[in-house]
Amino acid sequence: MNAIISASELAGELTGDDPPVLLDVRWQLSLAKASGEPPFDGRAEYEAGHIPGAVYVDLDRELASAPGSRGRHPLPDLAEFGTAMRHAGVTSGTPVIVYDGGQGWAAARAWWLLRWTGHPDVRVLDGGLPTWEGPLETSVPTPAEGDFEPVPGATELLDADSAAALARSGVLLDARAGERYRGEVEPIDPVGGHIPGALSAPTNENVAADGRFLPAGQLAARFKALGASEGTAVGVYCGSGVSAAHQVLALEVAGIPAALYVGSWSEWSSAPSRPVAVGADPQ
Repeated sequence: MNAIISASELAGELTGDDPPVLLDVRWQLSLAKASGEPPFDGRAEYEAGHIPGAVYVDLDRELASAPGSRGRHPLPDLAEFGTAMRHAGVTSGTPVIVYDGGQGWAAARAWWLLRWTGHPDVRVLDGGLPTWEGPLETSVPTPAEGDFEPVPGATELLDADSAAALARSGVLLDARAGERYRGEVEPIDPVGGHIPGALSAPTNENVAADGRFLPAGQLAARFKALGASEGTAVGVYCGSGVSAAHQVLALEVAGIPAALYVGSWSEWSSAPSRPVAVGADPQ
């Protein structure tokens, strides 16, 4: 099953006999404290206009726990996550399609969580809301309660120790911008640099200028050049486990299964005892 869907395909499915559950996960990484600008309000954006039938999901509150020693976006409490998904109408037997404002990171986080907890049919709208040419609505739907019960473990999850081990034995990709990987800048976390042995693979190089994923063959060639191909143990991390989910999705499109280190750099760098590499050299 393809992990992504085009806007035209989504329009067709929404008018079919068995329409999917549609989740709107608009979110942006907030640097409001540093910039002085007000924080991004995904719910307000949703209420101003969304794809008909879509239910809003709050990434910070429903797809993650509170920030702490496990990172800025640690795994959510599974009972609370399950409740949120059922309130959104998610059932185990109905396809789910997730979209965001176009960057794809937040939608991929929802996709990964639903897949990791056992939902069999989840896809991301390729390119997000900007690709949608149909009508938008402002009314907030009240879907029938779903029956989805999250059972973790359907896909592979990394912690700090297993990520470090994978960097030595397989391929660990760092999805952040290259300057953060090299430790030249670090606007969010306390320490710049990368996990020793990890390879720089910025997420934005997986998409075209319009935010849509590159063709599967092109993605596969990119990852192969980094040493990641089918049959290789591959993992991904980023700053807080959000953009890395988008890279896991890109690898899925390319036919390469990959594990996600949810805690990512925000967890790794919080412990002074963990080693940090800087510069372009993985080590």
